[in-house]
Amino acid sequence: MLAATSKIWWSPFREVGDAVVLHVDLTTDADREAQALAWLSDEERERCSRFLYDGPRRRFALCRAALRAVLCDRLGCSNRELAIGEQEFGKPYAALGGEMATISFNVSHSGDHGLIAYAPDGWLGVDIEERSARRSLRELIETTLTPVEREELGSGSDQQRLHSFLKLWTIKEAFIKAIGLGVSISMSELEVPAAMRHGTTGGVFDLPQTPGVSWRLEDLGTERFAAAVAHEVGSK
Repeated sequence: MLAATSKIWWSPFREVGDAVVLHVDLTTDADREAQALAWLSDEERERCSRFLYDGPRRRFALCRAALRAVLCDRLGCSNRELAIGEQEFGKPYAALGGEMATISFNVSHSGDHGLIAYAPDGWLGVDIEERSARRSLRELIETTLTPVEREELGSGSDQQRLHSFLKLWTIKEAFIKAIGLGVSISMSELEVPAAMRHGTTGGVFDLPQTPGVSWRLEDLGTERFAAAVAHEVGSK
C-alpha cells in the first residue's frame, strides 16, 4: 500500500455494471513522478528510460504506478509480490507467485488524462482520447468507420465531426482492447450499435465479432476527453 504521506493522483470516475473506472491525473508534478518511479519494477523503470520524450515517460510511470497500487489493494498483496505482464497483442494481466490473477483490467491514457478500468472477471477494455484537432481526421473517418457510420457523421462543422468521430473511435478501441486481438479486427468492419450512434450513452449489446457473448458498452466522454469502456457481461 502507499504510505499515508503519499500523493494520490487517481480518483473514482465511473461505475459501469461490475466494472470500476478510475481517472488518473497525468499533469506534471515532480514529487509524484518520483514516487511513481519508486513503485515500478526494475523492468518497468528500464522501459521508462527508453522513452525519448518526457510526456510519454510521465504518462507511463504515473499510470503504471497507479495501476500497481489499485491491483495490490484489490488482490490484497504487496507491490513486490505483484507482476504485470502482457499477452499476445499487448493485453495486460496480473500475476501472483507465477499464477495469473482472475481480476480483469485495462489502462488507457491521452494527454493529461488516464483511465484505469477493473472488474472481478470477464473481458474488459477502456479507451480515452483528448479532444484535440486531428490533421488526418478525413483520412481516419474513411479508414476506420463503416459506410453507415460515415454517412451518419454527415457534413457538420469540423468540431462536431471530431466529437462524433472520437465517440465512435473510443467505443471501437475499448472493444478491440477487451477481446485482445489487436489489429486482427478491422475498425472499418466493426460497427458501433445504432442506439449508441444515435445518442444512447450505453447498454448491453451483441456484436457479430464475438458470437455468443454479450457486452456492456458505455460512452464515458466529457468535455475534456472522449472515452469508453467495454465489458463482457455474459456468454450464451
